[in-house]
Amino acid sequence: MTATHAPTAAAPTAGRRPAPRRVLWGAQILISAFLVFASGLPKLAGQADAVETFALLGWNDLMRYLVGAVEVAGAVGLVIPRLAGLAATGLIGLMIGAVLTQILVIEPAWALFPAALGAVFAVVAWDRRAQTRAQTRALLGALRR
Repeated sequence: MTATHAPTAAAPTAGRRPAPRRVLWGAQILISAFLVFASGLPKLAGQADAVETFALLGWNDLMRYLVGAVEVAGAVGLVIPRLAGLAATGLIGLMIGAVLTQILVIEPAWALFPAALGAVFAVVAWDRRAQTRAQTRALLGALRR
C-alpha cells in the first residue's frame, strides 16, 4: 500500500460542519421561522394585536408594513448561507429598535427577548464575517465595473 492510499484521521469528518456551527444554523432556522410566522406575517396581515401595538406607538400602517417586511426579509436572509451574515447584521439594528421601543414605550421587561435575539444575530454575524467581507468586496468590485 502506498502513502497516497493510506487512510487519514480527517477522512470521516470531511465535508461535515463542526457541532457549534450546526447548532448556530439550527438556531437561525428556528428564529427565522419565528420572525416569519409569529412576528412579520401578523404585521403584514394586519393582525389586531399588531395594529394595536403600532397605534400605541403612534406609528401608522406604513411603519407596521415596513417592520413586517424587514422581519420577513431578514428571516429569509438568515437561512440563505450567502446572505446570513448580512441579514443578521441588519436584524441587529431592528432588535436595537425593538429593545428601545420596549424600554421607552411598551413594557421594559419584554426588552429581554429582542435583546436575546440580537445577541444571537451578533454571533451569526461574527461567525459569517469572513464570508460577508468577501461578498461585500465582490459587490463593490462589480459596482466599480
